[in-house]
Amino acid sequence: MKYEEPVFRPPSEANSLLIQATIGCPHNRCTFCSMYKKKKFNIRSLAELIEELEEARTLYGNQVRTIFFPDGNTIVMKTNDLVTLFEAARDKFPHLERITVYGSSKFINRKSSEEWERLAAAGLNRVHSGLESGDDIVLKHINKGVTAEEAISAGKKVKQAGVELSEYVLVGIGGLKHWQQHAVNTARVLNEINPDFIRLRTYTPIPGTILYDEYSKGEFELPGPLEALREVRMLVENLTCDSMLLSDHISNYWNVQGRPSADKAALLAELDYALSLPESKFHKNDPRRL
Repeated sequence: MKYEEPVFRPPSEANSLLIQATIGCPHNRCTFCSMYKKKKFNIRSLAELIEELEEARTLYGNQVRTIFFPDGNTIVMKTNDLVTLFEAARDKFPHLERITVYGSSKFINRKSSEEWERLAAAGLNRVHSGLESGDDIVLKHINKGVTAEEAISAGKKVKQAGVELSEYVLVGIGGLKHWQQHAVNTARVLNEINPDFIRLRTYTPIPGTILYDEYSKGEFELPGPLEALREVRMLVENLTCDSMLLSDHISNYWNVQGRPSADKAALLAELDYALSLPESKFHKNDPRRL
């Protein structure tokens, strides 16, 4: 099997077979992201991908239970090709439990509801989507390529097709200037979508990105640990959805896990305890250590 490095996958896909269906990201203009800057976007041929599925079957047989198709925004592929790819994966791995891809709102919205129903019928189970923020000012600043309302439309389209949705939120991406509106408006968008999972990631400026340059010049103020946790608390306080909230990443300052609709009091109490601790108890979210 062929891989063009680096290959990224969510922590929840640690045990998944990785078949690199696309190289890079078709948007690749987010000011905070460096993941695909050194790659030229292209879509691999369907024949080659099916050949790699066959090779994986020879190597792993019935061990494969989940498949993740990187790189960024694999959902951009033609619907007919994705349907063929997913059906081939189901055929070659009869014990397959989950097929997953990355898909941002910008590219989710390019497919009709009927196309999403076809993808679900072909075996697509879950989409990992970087919401990052539900605030239009923040979304414009990070050049995400969508508005909050477009993100809501995309999330609902995935959910209505019966496909699981993991939405990623970047804690601190609004900086100290916009942290409140980032938290409140992100909660509003998530409440509208009601994704299956909300996954928190704490933003760290990455060298080589536009936002890192702003940070270096003092134009973007990065929240410290207690300020980031204060933001998370405001987010949780405004969430009413049934989603599973998770802090499943090393970047986060505190492990927050539960459903806002049922566990809000416990979540807020946990965050209040974290906020009572001295800042010295937390790791340094310092980009210079990368």
